[in-house]
Amino acid sequence: MGVGQAAYIVSAVRTPVGKRGGALAQERPDDLLAAVLVKLVEQNPSLDPSAIEDLIVGCAMPEAEQGLNIGRLAAMLAGYPSSVAGSTVNRLCASGLQSIAWAADRIRLGEADVLVAGGVESMSMVAMGGNKPAMNPRLFSDDKIALGYGMGITAEIVAQHYDVDREQQDVYALGSHQRACAAIAEAAFADEIMPYEARRYQAADDGSVLVKKQTMHNDEGPRPDTSSVALTKLKPAFKKDGTVTAGNSSQMSDGAAALLLANENALKRFDLQPMARFMGYAVAGVAAEMMGIGPIHAIPKVLRQCGIQQNALQWIELNEAFAAQTIAVIKELDLSKAIVNPLGGAIALGHPLGATGAIRTATLLHGMQREKMHYGMTTMCVGGGMGAAGVFENVR
Repeated sequence: MGVGQAAYIVSAVRTPVGKRGGALAQERPDDLLAAVLVKLVEQNPSLDPSAIEDLIVGCAMPEAEQGLNIGRLAAMLAGYPSSVAGSTVNRLCASGLQSIAWAADRIRLGEADVLVAGGVESMSMVAMGGNKPAMNPRLFSDDKIALGYGMGITAEIVAQHYDVDREQQDVYALGSHQRACAAIAEAAFADEIMPYEARRYQAADDGSVLVKKQTMHNDEGPRPDTSSVALTKLKPAFKKDGTVTAGNSSQMSDGAAALLLANENALKRFDLQPMARFMGYAVAGVAAEMMGIGPIHAIPKVLRQCGIQQNALQWIELNEAFAAQTIAVIKELDLSKAIVNPLGGAIALGHPLGATGAIRTATLLHGMQREKMHYGMTTMCVGGGMGAAGVFENVR
């Protein structure tokens, strides 16, 4: 694909990820996003904020506390100049990665010099499906569309189709927690996570409001006490005789992330040091009832676009919507288990829908820096029967 110029990622920062109903449950999503936007500017003091043309933000359920174009509202809350525009995009689980791709494409086409991309989701404040789900009845009745399948049922279908049994799923889930806990113990997320002071509000006996504060440094989801015995005891969550449980599925979560992108002229003008070069992005559609296999089709597509072989990838952030679909993707594409989610995935770390693509890209880019790796990828399945994948090149 011909492009006019390169798009570089200069900084990538995220909040800790909180469990739904956990430490970030009473934090507004626009405040979470504003916090990482402020941090981006702090990390790049030589950048004139007025040079940022637009803010492109992914959000899977853009309504209520995260409605009314949260991209623009968060830019205002962060104190960005009024000249910085803002938009909100939705490709469900790939929204955060989609925002990065669209920002990079504008830069590569010469339409912008400096942009901010990211994602945000509060699944504590806005339930999956939204506060007023009202799907077209045909999506349930027409088997050619079949969007009426719940996400959990699609995981059951994938598990059956690709012969992924309960034991494999539980073993994978345990490994996700073990990797995440080890990563936290080694402070592997320290460069990407900005400490966040979370607030909880409680009514006092005298009618006043008590504010309890907790500074979060790490993701809330990983559980060092998770064991194979505990996972085995969990009942199927979506089908009576199924294999998909709460323990081998991703966690519903709250969080936000933001990335600063620039072209080469802006790097020189503001003395910015890039982390990585955006190489390419691809999406693919699959049957809705097989939603989880989307990466099987998106990954080869983006690799062809970028002109690199799969074995050139040294780190892959594959969002763990469910262990069943993650295992199926790894098996079908013969991915190296050693390079897929080396620090754990969404089963342990959480999946704040619209923010996940940006959060996992932040993890990828910082990890590639530490390990001095060349090529990396962020990929995920997407609700409605899709897959998405983006490739990045380390330039430090």
